[in-house]
Amino acid sequence: MTYQAWTVFALFWLVFVTTPGPNAVNCITNGMALGFWRALPGVAGILTQACLFLTLSALGVTALLTASPIAFTVAKLVGAGFLIWTGIRGWLRAATPPKQDTGGPGSIYGRAFLIATINPKSVVGYLAAFTQFVQPDVPIMAQMSVIVPTALTLTAASYCTYTALGAGLGRAALGAVFNVWFRRLLALCFIIYGLLLGFAHTPTRV
Repeated sequence: MTYQAWTVFALFWLVFVTTPGPNAVNCITNGMALGFWRALPGVAGILTQACLFLTLSALGVTALLTASPIAFTVAKLVGAGFLIWTGIRGWLRAATPPKQDTGGPGSIYGRAFLIATINPKSVVGYLAAFTQFVQPDVPIMAQMSVIVPTALTLTAASYCTYTALGAGLGRAALGAVFNVWFRRLLALCFIIYGLLLGFAHTPTRV
């Protein structure tokens, strides 16, 4: 993976994991209730889910590449459409107040893992993202050795930040993070990324 390709992926993934959603709400509320350090198991739960879905996405991309370059191209276009849909959905729901799930048994880690797993940005979202950046003419494992650490690092940084905001700012953090125009800006980024990546040329195997 070239430096330019890595930069594009890193910027995309930053938008992907900082877009406010159920994970962000959970981290902020954990930080508010428990403080930063005691709320970190929640971040660990999200990272566990991320590791699982990154692995499944890598296997899915590998299977598509093995099956057919055409299948990979179709998946890439479907993935771009998913990103555009995510952006449109985010724009339309930007004014909707975030839901705070304060009930339910289970550990902080377990609840965070469950919330992350049923998040709409699930394995479908991960696979949609991966198909945009994987180059079919470059060994898949070489690319994953760069993509996966980058994704996990940015994911950890994002949700640690949300947890710190909850611990430091309390309820004011929810108001700041879920600002309508901030959410619409991130939604617009998804739409632009989906359009640009969908129309980008995908190199084929030789």
